[in-house]
Amino acid sequence: MNTHWPTGRIAPAELAARFGPDAAELAGRALRTGDPLADAVVAEIRDGGRDVRARLDLGIRHGLASLDDPPPAVAALLSSAESLPEGTDPAVLDSGARPIFTSPPPVHTLSLSAGALLRTYVSPSIAVLLGTTGRLIDGAERRLTETGRWLLSATLPGGLRPGGPGYVATLQVRMLHAHMRELARTRGYDEAVHGVAINQIDLARTWLDFTLVSMRAEGTIGFDLTPAEVGEVYAYWQVLAHQLGIDPDLVGGVTGHAAAERLDDLVTAVTGPLAAESRTLAAAQVDAVAGLLVESLRLPRPAGRLLLSVLGRRFHGAGTGDALGLRRCAPLNTGIGAAAHVIRWRRSRMRRHPGALEVARARNVAATRALLDGDATGPALFQLSEVSA
Repeated sequence: MNTHWPTGRIAPAELAARFGPDAAELAGRALRTGDPLADAVVAEIRDGGRDVRARLDLGIRHGLASLDDPPPAVAALLSSAESLPEGTDPAVLDSGARPIFTSPPPVHTLSLSAGALLRTYVSPSIAVLLGTTGRLIDGAERRLTETGRWLLSATLPGGLRPGGPGYVATLQVRMLHAHMRELARTRGYDEAVHGVAINQIDLARTWLDFTLVSMRAEGTIGFDLTPAEVGEVYAYWQVLAHQLGIDPDLVGGVTGHAAAERLDDLVTAVTGPLAAESRTLAAAQVDAVAGLLVESLRLPRPAGRLLLSVLGRRFHGAGTGDALGLRRCAPLNTGIGAAAHVIRWRRSRMRRHPGALEVARARNVAATRALLDGDATGPALFQLSEVSA
């Protein structure tokens, strides 16, 4: 168990004492593992160049069947991605992550920016990786908008069907991770301290940020989901975990918040202490989102930064808020709490009329599609050329 255990993480004996030897063994393997299928494709691209890259792109967009004599690693990746996790009802692809669309798109923007991504940056290995590859501050706004576009396209009904917008974006995210993993090794990222760059613990942590953390964050501002709806969201994210190359031994048993919290406890224990880069990332993230709020909500940038800081503290607690340098504002926090109470009451009334809930869901799905269509002329998602040079 101690072989190659990253020195910047909790000691394996301590982890085993807290969570048991099996969990510690799983965590140790996860720290040393990236994404074997995607990493093999990166090696093929390194050897075969543009031809392999072009065939990969064609296969992602049009399916493995569209390729004649595909490169072996490309074929293995696409064959896996086009399948479903064992026991998955294929109908889930048509429904999408239905429950989250009972809330309008701006709610997801807040839970993504002040919730999921801020928590992701608490991970020292992720923060150090972005610093090592030169992406610590530069591109904070682009990271947010690209991640938001991916998240929305991947959770829309039909989005994860092979060749669909969400499927294509998800495979692009997966390949971006693999290219950054290789790039990190050339930029001085210390695997002996942190483990493999974007390892399975980091991937599981990010998966939890988009599920457990995001749903809990939206609940704190009034957009709660029922237990059945929570289970539906986790079932959909099992498909996303599969397409992102996350080990089912880590996330496969997560069907609700209780199981997610147990996994999160393990992942948090393994993550390690906050890095200096985490605070820098958080500040860049808050400033980037505040800039977007100037245009979308006509909110002055200083007010936007304060709102996001207060939301971040509300979502993650005072300890994490202090560690990330998020500002306090008791009156604003009180106002958010009062607004959440009103929103929760209105949603409770709406739930008594299922037709009204379906109307709201259809309206929010349409608004999400319009939002993505309106950004269709923007730069392509996840330009791999930036990280593979």
